[in-house]
Amino acid sequence: MGRVRISDVAAAAGVSVSTVSLVMNDVESRIPEATRERVRSAAEQVGYQPSSVARSLRTQRTRTVGLISDQIATTPFAGRMLAGAQDVAREHSHLLFLVDTGGDVDIERDAIRALGAQRVDAMIYAAMWHRVLSTPAGLPDDAVFLDCRPAAGGYRSVVPADREGGRAAVRALTEAGHRCIAYIDTNEDAPIAASLRHEGYLEALAEAGIEPDPAWHVAAQTSPQGGRIAAERLLDLPEAIRPTAFFCFNDRMATGVYRAAHARGLDIPRDLSVVGFDDQQFVAAEQDPPLTTVALPHYEMGRWAMEAALGIRAEGEKDAVHHMECPVVRRDSVGPPPAHVGKQNRRRASHTTERSRTATTDR
Repeated sequence: MGRVRISDVAAAAGVSVSTVSLVMNDVESRIPEATRERVRSAAEQVGYQPSSVARSLRTQRTRTVGLISDQIATTPFAGRMLAGAQDVAREHSHLLFLVDTGGDVDIERDAIRALGAQRVDAMIYAAMWHRVLSTPAGLPDDAVFLDCRPAAGGYRSVVPADREGGRAAVRALTEAGHRCIAYIDTNEDAPIAASLRHEGYLEALAEAGIEPDPAWHVAAQTSPQGGRIAAERLLDLPEAIRPTAFFCFNDRMATGVYRAAHARGLDIPRDLSVVGFDDQQFVAAEQDPPLTTVALPHYEMGRWAMEAALGIRAEGEKDAVHHMECPVVRRDSVGPPPAHVGKQNRRRASHTTERSRTATTDR
């Protein structure tokens, strides 16, 4: 069977070819609604599909979006970010073109040029971890940055609220009664997320009236082995300042803390509480006990970026940075500090209160 033509629809509906063209292209005209319905019904009956090329020439829109990323297939978080973008594109009848540059500047430049030549309706530039970067040459002015932001500004972007996430993670520990809380940091090239999470850690300690000990901040390789080495250093500290709770830069490092604790016969959370970051699939929830962690909102960021690119989400200035909430996922790795430590903390709190009362009386 040959390709169905507009003349076939006209014959089936009993109208002219021009009438079919006006109806199928949603052109404003005085054609009665009953006639429009007859044309649409006839088109469906004969299997007619309007030419997307012809429609794009008329509307100046191709209903396509290009997404360029440094890494798509090689990170555990890319799938959720792409799923969010893809779902919004599909909901609004757009096709998403994905280009993985592997961080190659030449491939990136060619991809931007090729997508521009295809006249995509919008472009999204994504990174697979929170970064500040230089704006790629040739990127359209209305492009949206996903999980990254341009150093010079000038574009809308969405990134995780790492500082607030770090603060929420440590609050979960202070609310459980912990006063000696360590931050196991990364010593690798992830300065933005690491520093922001550390700032959140310090803010939460300050809120709880806790003076951080420099010995509680330990950096190591971002891996289970790195987490284990850092935890062993912290567990070797003198009892007076030994942490009863660890906040880890990511879930993989937290699994190293589990190993260090188990090797010493410590129970989580009876003897030691642990909070991770990422809520990494097949990692956080699979620990014994399941790990309390902070979720990176990759799916939500993907949706936000696509909505902004398509003009569905219009709030914010052109160079506004949207910080997406990172919620705490509460599982079973957080409990109160060990009984003897809890008594020490209560005694310290009682002495602090008594000193405060005495000072007030003296005045």
